[in-house]
Amino acid sequence: MFLCVCIFSGEGSSCLKTEMVDSQYYLPNDIGISALDCRVAFRLLSPKEQMYAHYLSRASWYGGLIVLIQTSPESANIYVLLQKIFRLQAPQQLEAAATAAGLSAEEYQAFLVYAAGLYANMGNYKSFGDTKFIPNLPKEKFKALVWESLAFKQSPGDMETLWGCCCEPLYSLEDKQKQLGLGEKGISAYFSGNCCLEDAEFAQKFLDSKNLSAYNTRLFKTEIDGKRCYEVRLASAEKDNCAVEGKSEVCCGKHEFEDSVFSVKRGDYAFLMEKVCQNLEKAKDYAANENQKRMLEEYIRSFTCGSVEAHKEGSRYWIKDKGPIVESYIGFIESYRDPFGSRGEFEGFVAVVNKAMSARFAQLVSSAEVLLPELPWPPAFEKDIFLKPDFTSLDVLTFAGSGIPAGINIPNYDDIRQTEGFKNVSLGNVLAVAYATQKDKLTFLEENDKDLYIKWKGPSFEVQDDKGKYNFDQTAVRNPETGELISSWYKGSETWDSKFSTIASSYEECRAECVGLYLCLNKQVLSIFGHEGEDAEEVVYVNWLNMVRAGLLGLEFYTPESKSWRQAHMQARFVILRVLLEAGEGLVGLRECTGADGRPDAVITLDRSKIYTVGKSAIQRFLCKLQVHKSTADVEGGRALYEGYSAVTTDGTHNFLRLRETVLLRKEARKMFVQANTYIKGDAVELVEYEGSAAGLIQSFVERFPDDAEEVEAQLLEMTSMDSSCWCVQCGW
Repeated sequence: MFLCVCIFSGEGSSCLKTEMVDSQYYLPNDIGISALDCRVAFRLLSPKEQMYAHYLSRASWYGGLIVLIQTSPESANIYVLLQKIFRLQAPQQLEAAATAAGLSAEEYQAFLVYAAGLYANMGNYKSFGDTKFIPNLPKEKFKALVWESLAFKQSPGDMETLWGCCCEPLYSLEDKQKQLGLGEKGISAYFSGNCCLEDAEFAQKFLDSKNLSAYNTRLFKTEIDGKRCYEVRLASAEKDNCAVEGKSEVCCGKHEFEDSVFSVKRGDYAFLMEKVCQNLEKAKDYAANENQKRMLEEYIRSFTCGSVEAHKEGSRYWIKDKGPIVESYIGFIESYRDPFGSRGEFEGFVAVVNKAMSARFAQLVSSAEVLLPELPWPPAFEKDIFLKPDFTSLDVLTFAGSGIPAGINIPNYDDIRQTEGFKNVSLGNVLAVAYATQKDKLTFLEENDKDLYIKWKGPSFEVQDDKGKYNFDQTAVRNPETGELISSWYKGSETWDSKFSTIASSYEECRAECVGLYLCLNKQVLSIFGHEGEDAEEVVYVNWLNMVRAGLLGLEFYTPESKSWRQAHMQARFVILRVLLEAGEGLVGLRECTGADGRPDAVITLDRSKIYTVGKSAIQRFLCKLQVHKSTADVEGGRALYEGYSAVTTDGTHNFLRLRETVLLRKEARKMFVQANTYIKGDAVELVEYEGSAAGLIQSFVERFPDDAEEVEAQLLEMTSMDSSCWCVQCGW
């Protein structure tokens, strides 16, 4: 599907040329938008717990705005433009202005969907796939609506300036701007526009030499007198770069390193980080126990001074806080969207425990010491003592960031996971909405598989969600592939992320998915979730069928021009599809065909009689290889293995590039979620929910910052303007 749009130059009103725009670069008017239901869970909280959840939510929402600045140079400007429009006119009120501006009903809906997408993704790049999306209406119509809005009539100068800042990148689909990436491969606001992969690698060497984590940093490069100068900017409320006794271990200041100069500075996103800290401080008064108080104190220290070590300390207290009624986590967490794979995107979530499902997960954890020996690697690759994680099912109240996952396994700090543990979190009310599938929109399956798929997809996810990380003794372990003593391991300040960098996230997701596929064949795991006999076999079948179908769908997230993957999970699932196709013996079938509509189509099949034999053996061998390369820091071997299976080829049995075109032709847009707001009225907390629509999603954001919206918007514009020259974007703020 393609969209015909007019591409304009500057502010002229004449249409210079018409281009066909691939449909992957806009959001369809009928995109799924659902409200996350948390009403019952929230009302079951005590008044103290509601206050705790409220202030944690406020901290999360303020911090979530950081993602605008992390995503693209123009995202914050577009966000402010939309907020100014909708704060004065709700979507229903703005409709009259749209009609007066000459927009059709379809064009106005496209405008609302674009705005909802910008809010849901916290930027103008999809959180899942990292491709840019542009408005599905002509640029001249978008501008006309801005000019017709009450916001423009009240402040024409400011609105015209704001439009001038973002009108070009709003619609631009130049090759580099089509996706997130580093250097010529795409856009990234984690790095100044003149940085490339070599700069990211060089900066990592410097950070390792100073024992500094990249998680909460951005990198800016300049050249002074022919010498490379890098600014490592730390996210912190504090702007003072001098040492703060007892508060931070960060080595701020200038450092000569090889032939360059590095300056480590505090103060990135300072205004927003201060807002986060203020609300965490208020949440402390309602903490349920000492672990929660200490956790929040360390988070505040981290966000005040830019110390990742303090955040790690807070994470230790978080792990110790077993089975809380109100669960939360906040900070620079996932590194999926950093093209180098080391910098974390800000996120914060607040959720309420679902006790019934959590009991099942707890039973699974209790069985872990029996189940772990089932994994296909030698005992020497296991830790001496298994640290039981907290594994809970939660109903989300707030999830601020670029998107909402169905489950989380955190913290991501390997040293903490190895020695102190982690938590598994399944987000129940997200799953309930995300896996609601319409049969007529279910692609690439045979008709007799579709009903089974719809019935068992949700239950199969609960069984599939199983992750683990293990340690080893490098002086005694032999490589099970070669029989020789291991020859590589992690040294000094090296970590999984810094060592495996660009493939680390996807590689680990692939390993986790393989563990889930492998262990779901265990009848004990299935029985924990209430699946016995024929039902258990259906769950296994749909779990594996879902994986191979997801591998095919993953092709949407591959960019042929740069030969790169834009989404870690989907790359991982494509790799697993390749492994299972390679296993042969008719386990997985994949054939191209013509659909009932006369357009190219494909069908993927799975022989359920061979899952426990051919399938299990293939995953067993592959999982062992993944584990060995990871555990021994064998980057060369791990990269060769993973990139080999990640290759999207045209030769061989399957033409994956051609299949990619079919997948794009029949893709369904990812759902968006509408979240509630909380407000304090008197001594109580009030929950306000919104309808599951583009208008509802927009209104939820308009009402998210009731007390200081203008100040927040002004600060976002100032932060964006300060760095605009780093991406050759000039704005007059």
